[in-house]
Amino acid sequence: QVQLTESGGGLVQVGGSLRLSCVASGIIFDISAMGWHRQVPGKQRELVAIINSDGNTNSADSVRGRFTISRDNARNTVHLHMNSLRPEDTGTYYCDARIRPTADKATYYDFWGQGTQVTVSS
Repeated sequence: QVQLTESGGGLVQVGGSLRLSCVASGIIFDISAMGWHRQVPGKQRELVAIINSDGNTNSADSVRGRFTISRDNARNTVHLHMNSLRPEDTGTYYCDARIRPTADKATYYDFWGQGTQVTVSS
């Protein structure tokens, strides 16, 4: 009923840039927060950046100043602009969103995308 679709991952050299995008589709009444997490094998998934419906953002210390999260509320889309990429940024990046599907029930649910791979080569 709700689907998050990511795009924009790939292979990039150290110092390069990528832009990840995530579109939420399906039965959606409202979206509060949208964000990006990343995971590498053997480690827990970690928050990269998050943005709420008012545009307020927060990001991990490791990416602050290099990554920017933005959002298009009209298109239910969130982007992650990644600059000055480092090998340690390599991982699978997951989009997540807190969504209220219908107006008649004031409950928000967390939805996740399938993930997109980012590889930074040195």
